[in-house]
Amino acid sequence: MSVAVLGSGAFGTALAVSLAGNGPVTLWSRSAEQAGLMRSGRENRLRLPGVRLPEPLHVTSDVAEVANCATVLLAVPMQKLREALTEHAEKLRRHVLVACCKGIELKSGMGPVAIISQVLPDARPALLTGPSFAQDIAHGLPTALTLACPDADLSADLQAELTTGNVRLYRTTDTVGAELGGALKNVIAIACGAVIGAGLGDSARAALMTRGYAEMQRMALALGARPETLAGLSGFGDLALTCTSDLSRNYRLGLSLGRGDAFDPSITVEGAATARAVDAKAKEMRLDMPITHCVTGLLDHSLTPNEAMAQLLARPLKEE
Repeated sequence: MSVAVLGSGAFGTALAVSLAGNGPVTLWSRSAEQAGLMRSGRENRLRLPGVRLPEPLHVTSDVAEVANCATVLLAVPMQKLREALTEHAEKLRRHVLVACCKGIELKSGMGPVAIISQVLPDARPALLTGPSFAQDIAHGLPTALTLACPDADLSADLQAELTTGNVRLYRTTDTVGAELGGALKNVIAIACGAVIGAGLGDSARAALMTRGYAEMQRMALALGARPETLAGLSGFGDLALTCTSDLSRNYRLGLSLGRGDAFDPSITVEGAATARAVDAKAKEMRLDMPITHCVTGLLDHSLTPNEAMAQLLARPLKEE
């Protein structure tokens, strides 16, 4: 097994911990100091405290050690993916690169697989996505994810290589559907958090989840995704998790918006940039995505949660 994880945040560390159950795995940190602390203390106290790093997990800040591995999982924030690929292009250009981020790039409107293909055309891209929290994976709790790869043969190989004792992978060649499912559900999670934060009730949240899923399908199918992908782990499954759990950063951002509280700007929330990117793309494609538009208004503080809900309730009556 020759696997590395580029990015030592909570999710990247959790994946490395799980993969270490299969054999040696390399975890890369940008910070040499942080890498040293993880090696000596066998714990990522900054991002994933309380989880011991198993012995087969090697921590480094030298990207050349990552390049020695044939398969590299890219556990970096969506809006930093292009920068990371460009910075390490020479060392990663012919590798199997599995993006582990969810979202749409704000400037280009592209998803992670498309960005890998554009920046490193000689690389072999894939995407790992679906309903998962770092703490669950790191503590060995059962998790099921979608592995999306345009190359069916490579997808089967990766499925065997990256499935672990607690992480079960289902494969698909529908990278567009997997990308959009993982990205769009974050926007709906912000909306659901805002509803609960504003005290609008569980019934309103259920309505937003359902109609939000309709929005997800509307855009994904228009861009060529398969409907069964959106009904799977990377769409419906991830939507159910992130719209109902306080462990979701997108949901917690929504809670803060609904309550009128400040939110820690150091916390990466992929859905914020994705909402703006999707709202712009929906206008360009002339797609009706009112929940996404309202989330953008909440983020820009041009709408309050009550005003957003009033807008949605005042829309013309229609068939489901």
